[in-house]
Order: sequence, then C-alpha cells, then structure tokens
Amino acid sequence: MKHRAVKRRTVVTGIAATAGVAAVGGVALDAQASGTSSSPADPLAFDPDACTALTTTVTDTGGDEHQVTYHFWKAITYVADPVDARYQSLIVSAPVEIDGETVDPANAPILLANSIGGYMPSSVADATGVGAGGMSGGGAPGGSAAPSASASAPGANGNTNATGGATASNQLLALAAGYVVIEPGARGRTLKDSSGTYYGTAPAVIVDLKAAVRYIRHNRGRIPGDVDRIVSAGTSAGGALSTLLGASGDSPIYEKYLKELGAADASDAIFAVGAWCPITDLEHADGAYEWNWGTSALSTGKQVDRTVSKELTSRFAEYQAGLRLRGLNGFGPLTARNYDAYLVEQYLRPSATTYLAALSDADRTTYLAENTFITWKNGKASFTWEDFLTHVGARKKTVPAFDAFDLSAGENNEFGAGATENRHFTAYGAKNDTTGLATRRVAADIPEKLRLMNPMYHLVEKVNGRRSKHWWIRLGTSDSDTSHVISANLAARLDDLGDEVDHLYYWDQGHGANTDPGDFITWIGRVTGHRAGAGK
Repeated sequence: MKHRAVKRRTVVTGIAATAGVAAVGGVALDAQASGTSSSPADPLAFDPDACTALTTTVTDTGGDEHQVTYHFWKAITYVADPVDARYQSLIVSAPVEIDGETVDPANAPILLANSIGGYMPSSVADATGVGAGGMSGGGAPGGSAAPSASASAPGANGNTNATGGATASNQLLALAAGYVVIEPGARGRTLKDSSGTYYGTAPAVIVDLKAAVRYIRHNRGRIPGDVDRIVSAGTSAGGALSTLLGASGDSPIYEKYLKELGAADASDAIFAVGAWCPITDLEHADGAYEWNWGTSALSTGKQVDRTVSKELTSRFAEYQAGLRLRGLNGFGPLTARNYDAYLVEQYLRPSATTYLAALSDADRTTYLAENTFITWKNGKASFTWEDFLTHVGARKKTVPAFDAFDLSAGENNEFGAGATENRHFTAYGAKNDTTGLATRRVAADIPEKLRLMNPMYHLVEKVNGRRSKHWWIRLGTSDSDTSHVISANLAARLDDLGDEVDHLYYWDQGHGANTDPGDFITWIGRVTGHRAGAGK
C-alpha cells in the first residue's frame, strides 16, 4: 500500500523569551546548556521559555493537511562536558495548536528521532525547525569529519533516509498527532581532531544518545512531554542504535563513558523502540549476510569468493545454533537449516500477500504476469526461498560485507581508535587481513566495544530487565544492506522474552523504506496510552 508523502510549510508566528547564545565547541549553541539559564546551579537545566513559535503544514498519509503551531527550542547541549557540542546537542519541538485547537504537550509521548546513517556524525546545530536534523560532514575546529578514501560513504552502508523519508515523515506526523519530537545529534565515526585522533568511533554514538535520554529525564516537569514515555526511532545504523538504546537501558557498562561527558544523573531507559532496517549484531553480520545472499551475484554479474562465503556461512550456523531461538507463532527452534523456510512462512509470503491484496484486480493480474514465480491462490501468495532470491537479484555488498579484509567498510572505521582510522572487529576478518598488519588479531579493547554496540548482548548474554518492552521493527524485502536474519533474530528473541513485537517486511521495498508511517504514529499512541491526533 502506498502512502502520500508528508509535506510541510513553516513560518515564524511569534517569538517567546529566547536565551542568548554561547560559542561551545566552535559553534553557537543555546546558552541554557552552558550554565546561563534560569537555573545557574544546574548546567543541564532545560529553559522552558527559550523557544520560538513556528507554524507548519503537515499532510497526513490520507492526504489531509493540518496546520500545526509548535514551540521550537534550538540546539541545546545535553552534557555538561561535551567533546564536541556541535554534535552533542538536541532540538525540541512541542505542538501547542493543531488545526486551530489548543493542545497541551505536557504529558504527550516523546518521539526521540535520530537521523544517524552509516554510523556517521549527526548534527542538529543548524536546525531551524522540526525534522531539520541530519548527518553532517562538519568536524571539530582544526579537525575533519570528511570520510577517508577507504571509509564507506553514507549512502553505501548508511541511512538512505537520514534527512528525510522515514525519519522526517515520522517526526512531522508525530507533531501533528500532538506528540513532542526531540531530535538528538551524536558523534560519528569520521570525526577527527587537529591531532589526528578519532573521537566519534564506538562507543561514542550510543553514549551520546544515552546522554540525550538522561538530559530529557533529568528535566522532568521542565521539558515538554512525558519523560517516562520516550519512543526512539531510527533507520539503518540509526535503527540499530534505536534498538541498542532500547535494549541497554540503564546498563552499568556505559556508566564510565557517561560520567566523562558530565551526563545527567538520571535513567537512560526508554519506553519503546521504532527501528527500520537496523544494521546491527555486527560481529555476526558477515556470516548472516552470506547465509542470506551468498548465492546471489554482485550487480556486475560476478560471484563473490565462494570459499570465503561458505566459511562465513558455516560460522553463522554455529552462532545461530548457540542462540537457541524459537520462531514466532510456534515455528520451533531456528537454525541455519530451516531459517529460509521460517522467513518465507513468517514474513515473506505474508508481505507479498498484503501487497497483492491491496492492488486492484487489473494491477494484480499485471504484477503476477510479470512475476510468475508467485502462485496466487485463495487470496494468498506462495513461492520458494530460491525464487525469492532470484526475484531480489544482485546482492549489494561484497564479501565480507562488514569486516572487510582490506579494512574498507564503514564498520571498520566505526571500530577505529586513537589515530587508527580502521580496525578489524572479528577474528575472521583479522586473520584474513590483506593490509599487511603486523598482527592478525583483533585489538584487546574490541570485545568490550562489541558488547557496548550490540543489542543482542543485552538480550541474550546478559538479559537487561530495564529494556524497552514495546518494539516496532520494519525491513524491505529487497533490502540487501544486511541479512533478513538480523531483524528476525531480534524479533524472535524479544518475543521469547515476553516483549510486544510488531515486526513485518515491506514487499519489494529497499533500504530505508517506511510505507506505513501513519500506523507507527497510531502504534505509539496505543502502547503509551495516549490518543493520537491528526498524524495518521
């Protein structure tokens, strides 16, 4: 089912009492975060009066336009001792009038929408309204944030909707539904200071997002919205981080990093998670990718190294067996031998059925004539895993997809440290290194960083009772940026833990797709107990 794009027009309609600005980290940011707010004793006190009134027009998924007046707080530094305030800041948007009707956002859910893609830096420092945050190429004074020749560009491994699409649609619709929208920036892997030290690699990005949550919770009663009903949302790497944020709430393993930043002494647990095509479980992602896409050729028509592909697939089989997961709806144990049948039964056929059922009879007949691998009978689609792979076509990534032997993947950069731009983070990648490293072993700090960056650690190895209990997970069936197994494993484990999981695949959609944004907004209202407004 297709939805109309969300559009907006924004005008300034009034100015409330605004705070001054102070240069922090080389960029002018709201002074309330630097200790000059109405609460000088608390450098992290939110100033309710430091906002601007804006009006925007939001078109919902049914095509109806809604006039929304909202209060907007420009970039606020969310830690007392920022490394780079340009990235460690957030913006706040709170609706006060929708279609001429006054609304009170004091107890509304908070949509915490990140715009992170490819584990790159994300900044809201220059944002002038809701949905204006996004990935940034800017660096610290005297430094650089530009990707190196070996680092993947944002579009390669990153969030195709970093500054629009899924992210912007959710933000605008949430605002029109009466929800508070908070957009945090965060450090990313390419940031480098004047001495050549990388300061945005793992675990900086998740530490920053946790610090943002702590800032919000610290300001209960001052910041608009219900701080106990924070719903995180993100796409691609942003989806992975949204997932990690939900899985790792209040985990003590991040405490030392948060203290270094002067983060607020508050909880960093969130209520619910929205994750689109999450690029996560990175240390096992290479094997999962080959299990899924190993027989598919590259867009050039060439096959990847079959020996490497088979070795990685074998490693995935061992990992999958060790998880001891059971499929949804009574499927039974999930193994590398039956996962194809599970994906087809649980996700792919239902996805195709939903898509085809929504078409007109004529359009359905045309689609089926062009895609003869699908059998349509009694209102249901049927096909095999092998035919599905043929339908999707070329794989997007070579082998290994994430821990590249030549250290060329963006994820190699994400695990860089100090002045070392790219590092291996799996034993297999290090063993097969082709860059001439003196030692073919992962660095001693890598295991800790993997725990800090992988939500499965908090769901399997050390089950976190403070995790989110409500999960919205989406993926396009044609998305070969990662394996379909990654999100399916996540959903299976969450279901096993007793959490509420709403997980489905979008038929024939690629990376970053979000074809049911209105449903997500309605879902937020349901799980938080808040009645949604116009943004449907």
